[in-house]
Amino acid sequence: MTEAVLDIKHWGNNLGVRLPAAIATAARLHADQRVSLTVQGDSVVITPIRDEVLTLEQRLSRFDPARHSGEAMVADTSLGAERW
Repeated sequence: MTEAVLDIKHWGNNLGVRLPAAIATAARLHADQRVSLTVQGDSVVITPIRDEVLTLEQRLSRFDPARHSGEAMVADTSLGAERW
C-alpha cells in the first residue's frame, strides 16, 4: 500500500493537496484527469473518472470544423517530395 502524509494548503479561496508521484502512479492518475471527490464518514475519497475509449467513428462524429479550424496545415505548394 502506497501512503503519504501531506499538508493541506490554501489555493486561492480553496484548499489543495499535491499528490506525490508515487501515489498518482499507484492510483493510475495523470495530469488534467477528471476525478470525483466524495466524503464518506471522516474520509475524503478521490475516484478517477476513466477516459472514455472512443472508436474512430465516435471521434469523427465529435469533430467540429468551426471549432477545430478545418485543416491543421494548409499548404498550397509542395513542401517535400510529395506528388499531387
